[in-house]
Amino acid sequence: MGAKAPDAYAELLDHVQQLSYVADAGGLLRWDQQVMMPDGGTPARSKQQSALSTLHHDLLTDDDLADSLAELEAVDLEPEQQAVVREVSREHERARNVPRDLVERISETTSEALPVWEQARADDDFESFAPVLEELVELRREYAEAIDPDRDPYEVLFEEFEPYLGLDTAERILERLRDELVPLIDDVADSGVTQPLPFEGTFDVDDQEALVREALDELGFDWNRGRLDTSAHPFTSGTQFDARITTRFDEEKPLDSLSSTIHEFGHATYSLGLPDDHYGTPLGESRDLTVHESQSRLWENHIGRSQAFWEYFMPTVEDHLGVGASAEDAYRSVNRVYDDNLIRVEADELTYHMHIVLRFEIERALIGGDLDVSEVPHVWNDKMEEYLGVRPDTDAEGCLQDIHWTNGTFGYFPTYSLGSVLAAQLYDAADAEIGPFDDTVRAGEFDALHEWLTENVHQHGKRYPTEDLIEEATGETYTADYFLEYVTEKYGSLYDL
Repeated sequence: MGAKAPDAYAELLDHVQQLSYVADAGGLLRWDQQVMMPDGGTPARSKQQSALSTLHHDLLTDDDLADSLAELEAVDLEPEQQAVVREVSREHERARNVPRDLVERISETTSEALPVWEQARADDDFESFAPVLEELVELRREYAEAIDPDRDPYEVLFEEFEPYLGLDTAERILERLRDELVPLIDDVADSGVTQPLPFEGTFDVDDQEALVREALDELGFDWNRGRLDTSAHPFTSGTQFDARITTRFDEEKPLDSLSSTIHEFGHATYSLGLPDDHYGTPLGESRDLTVHESQSRLWENHIGRSQAFWEYFMPTVEDHLGVGASAEDAYRSVNRVYDDNLIRVEADELTYHMHIVLRFEIERALIGGDLDVSEVPHVWNDKMEEYLGVRPDTDAEGCLQDIHWTNGTFGYFPTYSLGSVLAAQLYDAADAEIGPFDDTVRAGEFDALHEWLTENVHQHGKRYPTEDLIEEATGETYTADYFLEYVTEKYGSLYDL
C-alpha cells in the first residue's frame, strides 16, 4: 500500500461518516413527520429536510471527496477498504451532475407531499393529489436526466434502490413470476377448497398492539435499540443503534397488523445486525433494497406464515384476541389466497406479486412519459381487473393506497418481488445448513436463524455487491427457483392441487 494511502483513506472515512450522520438525521426527521409531528408542522419540516438534503448533496459532491477518491484509485487497498471506495465512488458519480437546487426542490416537495397524500387518501380525492404527483414525476425525470441523459430514466431511478442486479434482472424475475403465478392463482381459485376464517369479528386495537408487541418479544426484537409506533403506512427506519418499526391497526383485520409488524421486524433486525464498529461507513450500512426486502419477507412469510409458527404462537393469539381456533385453522387462514383483495400490504404471498407488477408497469410509464398522471386511476383500475379480477370502488383503495410515490421513490416497487425471491433462496440455504427450522420455530427458538442471517448477510454491510453477497450466503447465483418451488409446494398442499 502506498505511503499516502492511510492518510487519504482516513480522510475519506471522516468525510463519509459526516455524510452518513447527516443522512441519518434526515431519516429521523422523516420518521417524526409520519409518526409524531403535529399536523401543522409541515412548512418548517420541509425547510429542515431541504437543508439537510442540500448539505448531504454538498458533502457528497465536494471537491475534497473527489480528490480523495482520485488519490485512492491507484492504491492497493484491503478488500474492505476497496468496498468502501467502490460504494462512495458510485454515489459520488451519481450525485455530482445533479444540480443543488434540484436536490432542494425534491426534498421540499416530498416533505410537503406527505400531508397532501394523507388527506387525499382520507377523502378519496385523487384530483387533490394529482398536481403534487405531477411535480414529483417531473422532478424525478429531471433527476434521472441529470445523472445520465443517455439512459432510460426509469433504469437510472431503479438503480437508486438496487444498483447491482440491473433492471433487466428485475424485468426477467417479474415476468417469470407473472407467467408462473397466474396459473397457480387460477388453480387455487378453481380448486373449490375454502380455508377457515377464525379471525372474523371486531378486535380491540389495544389488544392487537399487546399481541404484536409480544410477537416482537418472542422473535427477539431489541427494545433497547428499537421502538414500535403507528403510522398511516407501515415502515421501518434507523440504524444498528436505533431501529424504529411502525405498524397500523384495523379493528376488523387483526392479522394484518401482526403480519406487517413481523415484516417490519425483518427490516429492523437487518439494521440491528449491522456491525457497530462500522457505523457511518458503507460497511455498516445495509446492502440496498433487494436484500433489505428479503429480510422482511423471510420473517413475514417463511416464519410468520409457517405452520410451525402458528403451532407455537396460537395460544398467545388466543390470550390476547380471545380466538379459540386450532393452530391448523389459523395457519390455513393466514395463508388464504384471495384474488379479490385490493390492498398490497394485505395481500397473500401469491397475489402480492401481481400488485407489484401493476405498480411497476404504471410507474415506468409515468417516468417514461407514456402515461399522464390524470390517467393513473383508470389505468390502475384496469390493470387491477386484468391481473386480479377485481376493480377498486375508490381511489383510496386503488392508486392512493401506497406512500412510495409521495416520497418520490419511483423504482422501489420491484425490490419487493426481488426480495421475496431472495428470501426463499436464503431460507433454503439456512435451513439446509442449520435446520430444519420447523422444530425450532415450533419451540419458539429463533436465535439460530438470527445468527445465520447476521453471519451471512447483516455483518457484511455493503462489502459485497448484491450478486456476490447472494453467492457468498447461498453458494449459488440469484434465482427464482426456490421461491417458485416453495409456493408451488405450499399452496399445492393447502389447496389440494
